[in-house]
Amino acid sequence: MSHEPKLLQYMNEGLIEAGCDEAGRGPLAGPVYAAAVILPPDFYHPLLNDSKKMSARDRETLRGIIEKEAVAWAVEEVSAAEIDSLNILKASITGMQRAVRRLFVKPEFLLIDGNRFYPFDGYDYKTVVHGDATYASIAAASVLAKTWRDEYMCRLAQEFPQYGWDRNMGYPTREHIEAIRRFGYTPHHRKSFHPKELEPTLFEI
Repeated sequence: MSHEPKLLQYMNEGLIEAGCDEAGRGPLAGPVYAAAVILPPDFYHPLLNDSKKMSARDRETLRGIIEKEAVAWAVEEVSAAEIDSLNILKASITGMQRAVRRLFVKPEFLLIDGNRFYPFDGYDYKTVVHGDATYASIAAASVLAKTWRDEYMCRLAQEFPQYGWDRNMGYPTREHIEAIRRFGYTPHHRKSFHPKELEPTLFEI
């Protein structure tokens, strides 16, 4: 049983709040996924936490519960090409904004994981560092973003099995970097992400 402190249900009592988070800022390949979630005021589940602290099985369990019980939820992706065009910060924020716009219940306030966001559509918002370990709605968004992205990368791994994306989810593991050395880049790789292991000449004097 978890001894984590209970997640906060809201920042502003009485307002319809949407929690927003993303998954996939650090990988070399694949899109960023972003989610926005409005939870019922009394929502509680003992497994809910920052998705990075949860097992894959618990995340999948929570995904089904969140998608069934949330007042509203939406998940959006921002492609590798868009990431290269925008930069990863703007891409992550763009994904969260798209997810908010797709909510069929309009939120009155946004809780954003992290410390950066851009105003849009007149929404009031608050950025919260470690928000996915603080507010239930952000934690729920982190679970949806993570599970949707992992599912996508596992499907992509069937098309490109040599990169091990079903295991590394596109992150710069040794296996992934070695596969890039051997097989090159795919259309799903982010061209603006250059791990130093793959560009030794840049670091030569």
